[in-house]
Amino acid sequence: MIEKPAEPKLDSLTLEQQIDLQIVTSGPISVATYMGLCLTHPSKGYYRAADPLGASGDFITAPEISQMFGELIGFWLVNLWQQMSEPKSFTLLELGPGRGTLMADILRVACRAPGFRDALKLRLFETSPPLMAEQQARLEVYEPRWLQDFESFENGPVLVIANEFFDALPIRQFIRKIDGWHERQVGLVDGKRAFGLSPTPIPASAMPEAVANAEIDTMLEVSFAGAEVLTRLAKAIAKQGGSLLAIDYGYGTTQTGDTLQGVRRHAYADVLEAPGETDISAHVDFGALGNVARAAGLATQPLATQGQFLTRLGIGERAAALTRANPAAAADIRTAHDRLVGQDQMGTLFKVFCAHSPGLAPAGFTA
Repeated sequence: MIEKPAEPKLDSLTLEQQIDLQIVTSGPISVATYMGLCLTHPSKGYYRAADPLGASGDFITAPEISQMFGELIGFWLVNLWQQMSEPKSFTLLELGPGRGTLMADILRVACRAPGFRDALKLRLFETSPPLMAEQQARLEVYEPRWLQDFESFENGPVLVIANEFFDALPIRQFIRKIDGWHERQVGLVDGKRAFGLSPTPIPASAMPEAVANAEIDTMLEVSFAGAEVLTRLAKAIAKQGGSLLAIDYGYGTTQTGDTLQGVRRHAYADVLEAPGETDISAHVDFGALGNVARAAGLATQPLATQGQFLTRLGIGERAAALTRANPAAAADIRTAHDRLVGQDQMGTLFKVFCAHSPGLAPAGFTA
């Protein structure tokens, strides 16, 4: 009797091979499933493998550009804490804290406020072991703890910071055809990954009202993962008081279009190539997140651009103060300022969303 050759162990396969095997075995997968595997596969996902930030990584976030970004959010948090009558205990949670740079800048400023440090319970949500190690190194003095879910918080208000977090959550894509909407999927064509459509139509009545009259071949992106995360956090904030501040690239009302993109070594890359080695993201539908927050009983502020938000918080004055303290760094400070608030840079592309307990008046959202 001839024995069949042993099947290769899954762990011995690359992520690329595992994804292809799953497609061959079970059929095409949704964009959300593909994105989730690429980014958060338990051992080979993009955020599991290495530190993606900085010049040696794939992208640079605002906290890595200048300390001013985090410092101003620190002032913002203290103002909100004071509006809540300086509670003696509160949770400060950051989603996707990166290297811990943002939170370190935030707390360096915020903990100058009498009572803030004593009341603080720092919580972090992170999936990358290398980044968790960096967060521990930078934030150890604040005794951080890492959360696995958003189901329970200790007594007191909950303040949440999410900088470039929601854009990395999986999205599903749907394309309008004559017989209805079809979900976009990832399959194999001649052995290579390619986009295709599910043959099963979804009635137009099941789609958001904003796209009811969409033209043929229109694409709609929906982040059920983002809605689920915000639902859980909003329920906690509605019950205990507090606020969520999210900064990301996105749009204020539900719209159509393909925003799925890959970035590798600071350049755009094909999202279907090099899974696990390419950052994949999509623009955030802040209109949808606002609907989720309000349904949970929270109030929301008018969506602001990052430039508007930071300018209203005083980034110009902060840049001037840093320049006076270190004249030799004036050019670098000006470059960082312009990159954070410039209309042709991050200032317009990135939006700032805030949902909070009714009665609070978060700074930075009105002139």
